[in-house]
Amino acid sequence: MAVAPPSYCFVAFPPRAKDGLVVFGKNSARPRDEVQEVVYFSAADHEPESKVECTYISINQVPRTHAIVISRPAWLWGAEMGANEHGVCIANEAINAREPAAETEALLGMDLVRLGLERGATAKEALDVIVALLEEHGQGGNYYEDANSCHSFQSAFLIVDREEAWVLETVGKYWAAEKITEGVKCICNQLSLTTKIDAEHPELRSYAQSQGWWTGEDEFNFSEVFSPADDHLTCCSGRDTLEKQEESITVQTMIDVLRDKASGVCVDSESFLTTASVVSVLPQNGSSPCIHYFTGTPDPSRSIFKPFIFVNDVKLVPKAQSPCFGDDDPAKKEPRFQEKPDRRHELYKAHEWARAVLESDEEQGQKLRKTMLELEKQGLEAMEEILTSSDPLDPTEVGDLFYDCVDTEIKFFK
Repeated sequence: MAVAPPSYCFVAFPPRAKDGLVVFGKNSARPRDEVQEVVYFSAADHEPESKVECTYISINQVPRTHAIVISRPAWLWGAEMGANEHGVCIANEAINAREPAAETEALLGMDLVRLGLERGATAKEALDVIVALLEEHGQGGNYYEDANSCHSFQSAFLIVDREEAWVLETVGKYWAAEKITEGVKCICNQLSLTTKIDAEHPELRSYAQSQGWWTGEDEFNFSEVFSPADDHLTCCSGRDTLEKQEESITVQTMIDVLRDKASGVCVDSESFLTTASVVSVLPQNGSSPCIHYFTGTPDPSRSIFKPFIFVNDVKLVPKAQSPCFGDDDPAKKEPRFQEKPDRRHELYKAHEWARAVLESDEEQGQKLRKTMLELEKQGLEAMEEILTSSDPLDPTEVGDLFYDCVDTEIKFFK
């Protein structure tokens, strides 16, 4: 069975989070050499009976999809994490369960992240979308761009909006979910739901009984019933990192947690790396905009978190997007992944230089890191002003916000 890398997702609600803000964060731990891109898709209307081509299969399209911004491994259709115009954020975790995940190509957990964002205007709506698609199409297929071996996983999701969050954990088409409206929550690459279940697949318990995993007499504990025998909960290192913050949790707190290598939240191992990160701030006051900070580059401790705000006229950012290979993409042709094209985008290439400097030259590296943090701080302070201002947001001022930040970062590295 493939080992899932320990990615972490977090959410913090007031009063633990500051000033009536919900703060969401995710580190995406993936194979070291994999490139993630940050892509915006505007809201769109679709023809009746049209199809949408996901990573491995096509499914029926809906009449209208919401505007989304996502961070995704550049070879696939879905997303590791992202947000939509209605303030819904979703992140995905690959998990191992008692029942091995299907290798048969179906929907990937990452496809379900994107489909939930495109079709759900609230966290609960997105959850309903995901479980309905699971029921109809199932989940399965290779999680990695690897021709030699199929790495398939079950999926867990953290789905958040301005008012509540849902932890959704799935095994095949079966699922359980817990609703959260206060405190902090961390999920990682293991099942975490126990006896507090607020929604579930109608046949979840009878399926567990039919497999001999639950007697029907003991209290039903989801992770005990469905976790592999050798799985011991070690996700707490992530939760502890967030819970031991004494101050109110802010965007900066969440960024610091995601950068923490000592706790294991920021993965940098022989085979895996945190290849991209996101932090989102969702004001509970609906008149303030949600702000989403993406790195678009690996290793958050050596990356800049750059802000994005949804407005009607968002300027596209080709420099954070990987080259498109169309139907010639080895990920789209069968047998898959016979070659690995160069998927590095312009921001990724510029950042490679910065990473090399940060790793090798102490004095120049320290200077570079200081300037990078200064650049990031300017962005954070400008966003803080937007959140605390009583004036309505001027869309023309923020339509090219992410574009400008990426552009400045690349120029700065050059």
